[in-house]
Amino acid sequence: MDTFKDYAYYYNSFYKDKDYQKEARQVDGLLQEYGKGINKIINFGCGTGKHDIAFADLGYKCTGIDMSGLMISLARENVEGKQREIKFSVEDIRAYEPKEKYDAVISLFHVMSYQIENEDIVNAFRSARKALNVGGIFLFDIWYGPGVLSDKPSLRVKEVVDDGNRIVRIAKPAMHDKENRVDVSYEVMVIHKSGNYVKTMNEIHKMRYFFIPELKMFLMQAGFRFVNCLDCQSLKETGYGSWTCYIIAQAV
Repeated sequence: MDTFKDYAYYYNSFYKDKDYQKEARQVDGLLQEYGKGINKIINFGCGTGKHDIAFADLGYKCTGIDMSGLMISLARENVEGKQREIKFSVEDIRAYEPKEKYDAVISLFHVMSYQIENEDIVNAFRSARKALNVGGIFLFDIWYGPGVLSDKPSLRVKEVVDDGNRIVRIAKPAMHDKENRVDVSYEVMVIHKSGNYVKTMNEIHKMRYFFIPELKMFLMQAGFRFVNCLDCQSLKETGYGSWTCYIIAQAV
């Protein structure tokens, strides 16, 4: 396997059971509740485009951007032949200069928690504001600080099996309290069922957890009004048991 195929294989295998349609319906409900006449959306950090396909199925006009050329290539492959008009392009959300306006900006799968420096998150928020008219909705999910600190990350092992291989992923977290950050070190082993082939990949994902007062400040600096935060699982008020939450803001 070359690097492209390795990563594509790993990503698709571990997230094949992720219910993108359910998440799209959930976000659709929030967009309809907090916005008006939302039809045209842009997805910051679209990955392989599966959320965008699900939103297109709900009737939205979708654009997806991601800084990974690999992910955009996969997104274009995923939408190929599905008779959906979805625009995908390689862009850095921290420096994105939109050429048109949208009714809503969404960012899912904790893309904003990958913005680990204050400058990163403010620049990403400013890019989102540029993409919206006054009143437009900005909806994204994050690692929620009170929940992360109440139930600290721990060593986790996940295994999936397909027709030809057994894939084992070991996740080792390291917490950095002064940066509100967790560095998750992933070791992924692809083991051929014959036992004659083993491929190992290593990655470190640096994830920031946020607290509402700082997010309100960052959003205000970028031209947004904080509207609400909701637990991603229950869609109810966040608490110490909330590991992730949706943030809803409005362009002012």
